[in-house]
Amino acid sequence: MCSAANAAICFSLLAIMSKVGSVAARFKSIDYEIRGRVQGVCFRMYTEDQARKLGVVGWVRNTRSGTVEGQVQGKEELVNSMKNWLSKVGSPSSRIDQAHFSNEKEISKLEFSNFFTKY
Repeated sequence: MCSAANAAICFSLLAIMSKVGSVAARFKSIDYEIRGRVQGVCFRMYTEDQARKLGVVGWVRNTRSGTVEGQVQGKEELVNSMKNWLSKVGSPSSRIDQAHFSNEKEISKLEFSNFFTKY
């Protein structure tokens, strides 16, 4: 317990512990849909590969309307890197006309253990 003699130390430790806890529990989740020439050009495979390189989790799948959709979760800066890749890079043979991101939110824990392709 904290006493008057060590109150400053206790206060400092509590401040550090609260910051560590809040930083460690912050993750970002975002849904995406990519339009353009994104099916039949290995877009899902490259998306999965890039997600694993960055260390984000989630999923990717083709839609019936010819787009690619999915969800990405991870540390904010890594999710932002993945957003940039999805909107500007993609697979070598793809053409990205539009990248739509939605449901952007902070989450306390990751909902997936890896990044995978849904069929």
